[in-house]
Amino acid sequence: QVQPVESGGGSVQPGGSLRLSCVGTSYSYSNYCMGWFRQAPGKEREFVSAISSTGSSNYADSAKDRFTISTDNSKTVYLQMSNLKLEETAMYYCAARLNSFCSTSRGTYPYWGQGTQVTVSS
Repeated sequence: QVQPVESGGGSVQPGGSLRLSCVGTSYSYSNYCMGWFRQAPGKEREFVSAISSTGSSNYADSAKDRFTISTDNSKTVYLQMSNLKLEETAMYYCAARLNSFCSTSRGTYPYWGQGTQVTVSS
């Protein structure tokens, strides 16, 4: 069973930092990708970053140089977010797919967490 569970959201001022965590519970697959997506009110869910079981990672252009995705190989994935902007207020979702290729398309991830809210406000 693959059931991502997110944590670490909260409120932060513009320019602040947060670290999100995602635990992919109860699976022992060797090939997988875990990704982060976000959805702001009234907008579509968009790709943020993903990391593969091979160790490779990719980022949306908006996240490059400010966000870092990592894993501790215990199926926990972290998203360190720095210099957060007002427009990055959104629900952040962790997703998983049992394929080592990290797609940026949300439709290719069959497993999703419930989300964790990130609010950036002054």
